[in-house]
Amino acid sequence: MHLDDHALDQIFRKARTANGFTAQPVRDELLRRVYDLAALGPTSMNTQPARYVFVRTPEGKARLKPCLSPGNIDKTMAAPVTAIVATDTRFFEHMPKVWHGEGARGMFAGNAALAAATAQRNGTLGGAYLLIAARARALGLDCGPMSGFDADQLNAAFFPDGRCKANFLINLGYGDDAQLFPRNPRLSFDEACALA
Repeated sequence: MHLDDHALDQIFRKARTANGFTAQPVRDELLRRVYDLAALGPTSMNTQPARYVFVRTPEGKARLKPCLSPGNIDKTMAAPVTAIVATDTRFFEHMPKVWHGEGARGMFAGNAALAAATAQRNGTLGGAYLLIAARARALGLDCGPMSGFDADQLNAAFFPDGRCKANFLINLGYGDDAQLFPRNPRLSFDEACALA
């Protein structure tokens, strides 16, 4: 079964990076649904290294604000939720639960370079799955993914034990279309792709 044009429009064609949001709150139950859908996205050996902090309270926003680049402060403070997409550097501790084969935990635990590369690549995938899940028809959130923060400061504020490392942020809510920028051009297939 293929997704219909409406679904493809909502997830990709008409989806835009939200730069402003309405005052409509995002319920915690909806964030759980977004995660449950995103968690189904594939990662190598089912490693699932992405971790998320959904910053939605005044106290959480106060911790986040000093970590942001100046150009991201206003829109992030106005967003109902900001997801911190992070990577669990010790994701492999969960391998006996999430992977069917023996020895996966030891393979990553005994090879720091492999563990770091796997965590970064698949943690980033997890954040992308979260964004797509949030945009899906049944959930219908608008997203504003961004860099533009001091990673060391944010990690100290939200992950003081050092296990998780922030990757990027996603503002979540119901977008205010009046604050959208015009869509910038995309590279064509021939500019970005090769057939080998």
